[in-house]
Amino acid sequence: MAIFLNSQSRILIQGITGSEGRKHGRRMLQAGAAVVGGTNPRKAGQTVDLGVAELPVFATVGETIEATGADVSVVFVPAQGTKAAVIEAIDARIPLVVVITEGVPVHDTAEFWAYAKAAGNATRIIGPNCPGVASPGKSNAGIIPADITSEGRIGLVSKSGTLTYQMMYELRDIGFSTAVGIGGDPVIGTTHIDCLEAFQADDETDAIVMIGEIGGDAEERAAAYIERRVTKPVVAYVAGFTAPEGKTMGHAGAIVSGSSGTAQAKKEALEKAGVRVGRTPSETARLVREVMQSR
Repeated sequence: MAIFLNSQSRILIQGITGSEGRKHGRRMLQAGAAVVGGTNPRKAGQTVDLGVAELPVFATVGETIEATGADVSVVFVPAQGTKAAVIEAIDARIPLVVVITEGVPVHDTAEFWAYAKAAGNATRIIGPNCPGVASPGKSNAGIIPADITSEGRIGLVSKSGTLTYQMMYELRDIGFSTAVGIGGDPVIGTTHIDCLEAFQADDETDAIVMIGEIGGDAEERAAAYIERRVTKPVVAYVAGFTAPEGKTMGHAGAIVSGSSGTAQAKKEALEKAGVRVGRTPSETARLVREVMQSR
């Protein structure tokens, strides 16, 4: 199996006729994902040529689901339309929405996250501002390159897209069950803890890699959860060991104030929970390799 995404997943693309929707839709198809159609209300009834296949365009997510059986939506809608797109997907009760779009106002994200919760959490949201989900050898929903790793038994959850790619590449000979890029915005739909819980329950995941970054307390909360609930080995990396205090570093959520949210504080919390923490991505990959070789 895999978490959130597997070989049976049927993917629709919201914004399939735009440049990003076309480009990454083609890449997903080439990776073997079952992309079955997409939406653009102004071009409903047409088709879009993605090179590998010509797919139908529908007016709404609901119509796409009814016609194709889609159960995953990948959102490539501009930031100003993202809230409406996600709410439409929630109303259609699609199980998974992967929001790739960056620059989504935090207020909009908070609103559609609360909307999903009020609707009974029937729809899992990943993102926004994330690279998506990849289950190598099974499916790929988002912008994670399909040719940088192999299928294996490592689970990966990461705030950073580029560090997701680096970790997958460095451990390509061992391979991954699923990699989830959750995004680095202050408000996101799926957290480290959500992924840790899913990987803990996944029979095909033997070890977990968790990539965080400075700012906020998500990693500290994940450490507390690991200590209580996770029995599988976890290796972590926290980006930002050399970041100066009081600076905003890259992602909107990466803000450090005093000792709160520093890489060192997160490292100490994780190590207290029994997590091995690397100081660089390559050192982290080496620690994961040691864990996997000892199993």
